[in-house]
Amino acid sequence: MVNVIPVIPETITVHLGLPNTAAENVTVSFPDYVKNVASSEIYPTWDESALRANILAIMSYALNRVYTEFYRSRGYDFDITNTTARDQAFVNGRSYFENISRLVDEMIGSYIRRTGTVEPLAAKFCNGTTSTCDGLSQWGSEALAQEGLDSVEILRFYYGDDIEIVTNAPMAGITESYPGTPLRVGSQGPDVTVVQTSLNRIGQNYPAIPKVSPVDGIFGPQTEAAVKAFQQIFSLDPDGIVGRASWYQIVRVYVAVLKLAELQSEGQRFFFIQEYPEFLSLGDTGVLVEQLQYMLSVLSSFLPQVPDPGMSGIFDNATLNAVRGFQRYAGLPVTGSVGEATWDAIFEQFNSVDITVFENGALFPETGDFSSSTRLTQFPGQTMAINDRDGGTV
Repeated sequence: MVNVIPVIPETITVHLGLPNTAAENVTVSFPDYVKNVASSEIYPTWDESALRANILAIMSYALNRVYTEFYRSRGYDFDITNTTARDQAFVNGRSYFENISRLVDEMIGSYIRRTGTVEPLAAKFCNGTTSTCDGLSQWGSEALAQEGLDSVEILRFYYGDDIEIVTNAPMAGITESYPGTPLRVGSQGPDVTVVQTSLNRIGQNYPAIPKVSPVDGIFGPQTEAAVKAFQQIFSLDPDGIVGRASWYQIVRVYVAVLKLAELQSEGQRFFFIQEYPEFLSLGDTGVLVEQLQYMLSVLSSFLPQVPDPGMSGIFDNATLNAVRGFQRYAGLPVTGSVGEATWDAIFEQFNSVDITVFENGALFPETGDFSSSTRLTQFPGQTMAINDRDGGTV
């Protein structure tokens, strides 16, 4: 949110385990991180075009985690994990392959992004043999390289033609975006400007948030009113003060609205199954679990009661907790399993967010002028729960 143009971080902090586990954090230079992951994920004997394509995917995915503050905005003190269920393989203390190390040194400063966007692409990948995904196949990239495709052609084969490669991005030290002290009436400076700008953009999708004008970096009554409205919508203490919790909720919603978060910048599309497919519970695997996790991950940016389950394709404890959180929110029996009532409620809530927030175009004019939008395409400014009724006319 703060870095309008992404830079390459000097260092990155890796959690050596799943996010909620008590594992060690290690901080390494960003080039060393990429060398470690590439040496752990791919084979040095592959064609150079395949190596370059995979290294670009590795760098882009990690940069997306840093740029969107994916973990830090959720209260963690690290940038990425080393588990392939969530992120990329990182083996603390391992050595690097010489040719991979050379390529990384040459390519640092490059990453993939969608044409017309700012954020690094959250470039999903898998090995393509024991696991498959809707992203780059590592072994498949080697086969394409053997057919004569260069690295960009390989990446476009998997991620689409609307990607481009950024080169020579600057390297800089990056710390967490939270300014360290709460912002309140009387505060001044660039951090206040960030809050004002972000709330104005969020307000295009949540019209109950009053616009701050002018954006002057001075925390006055207008900014306080906008902060309070935001806090009320997202179930925070409406004290008008931007502390850590409010700051990172603004980050998460701003990122979601601008399609900067992982789920939207991957560029992947699901063929969504709307009708209840089958009973899902702890231990289940497959595409239905992945769709469930996708919907819950989107909702986690908007519903504080729902933790992000990740997208492992495995109905694990993180998914169980996310389902339970949604069931509590929706007033459903808290079983942790997904029957027809839970599936339908999750899909209905996801679909309303997807249509209202994530689809661009005429639904939400960039000017914030809603005169050309219909009432049905505007988020009403408050969270709607199952069985809520509309008091107005449609």
